[in-house]
Amino acid sequence: MEIIQAILIVALAFWMVLDQQGFVITTWFPSIIGMIAGFIMGDVPTAMVIAGTFQLMALGVANIGGSSVPNYGLATLVGIYVAIRTTGDIENAKAIALAVGVPVGMLGIQLDVLGKILNSYVSHAAQKALNEGKFAKMNRIFWIGPLIFGLTTAIPTLLCVIFGDKIVKVLLDVVPKWFTDGLSIAGSMLPVVGIALLLQFMPVKKYLTMLLIGFVISAYLGLPILGIAILGFAFAYYFFTQKMNSTPAAAAAGNGNTSVEGDEFDE
Repeated sequence: MEIIQAILIVALAFWMVLDQQGFVITTWFPSIIGMIAGFIMGDVPTAMVIAGTFQLMALGVANIGGSSVPNYGLATLVGIYVAIRTTGDIENAKAIALAVGVPVGMLGIQLDVLGKILNSYVSHAAQKALNEGKFAKMNRIFWIGPLIFGLTTAIPTLLCVIFGDKIVKVLLDVVPKWFTDGLSIAGSMLPVVGIALLLQFMPVKKYLTMLLIGFVISAYLGLPILGIAILGFAFAYYFFTQKMNSTPAAAAAGNGNTSVEGDEFDE
């Protein structure tokens, strides 16, 4: 039974990132992943307590554009597996899950960046095959991309399933600092690139005032992203209701003007 649970946990980790990148059926949110992992491990209440803790940590965190953020879905999955395997007490399980899951989630940033870098080579290889007219080869190359993304979460999950939390500490101690620093710099640059790409498709000139207000609130007032999102929703709802209320009035005024113009034309 334990072997089956371990296989299902690793398979869920592999599917989780593929679903995040494409299908979005189960998503990688801690609450959803925690419920599925709880069913696999046979302890849904403990799993949901752990998942709820990580879900609170993940609020307001989003990988906009090409940015990389802590993988709290991976942290939830690994934390639940190790915690339920270690203890049956919910409070101790939550402490163990945080101790194991948070480093794994932070490591997920580096693995995500590494996966995106490797997939850039996959894209170039597929484009080369396309230019040569080798369409079957191009399709085969494209399968490497999902495999790389899946392994970025399946491998750390497999190592934690086999070795527990010790493997995480060993990896963080063995990996050279220059390597992790380089990945961190790349991960810090990706959000800027992603936001710049998004701004190209957004009506920035029309709503430049809102953009500047959001920047000032974030950069100078230090309001968390969740608070900025709530303010953005409030402004959007206000403009939407104003637009909806003004449309019938404008239509009525237009009809009235048409009738007046018609009467004047008749005279």
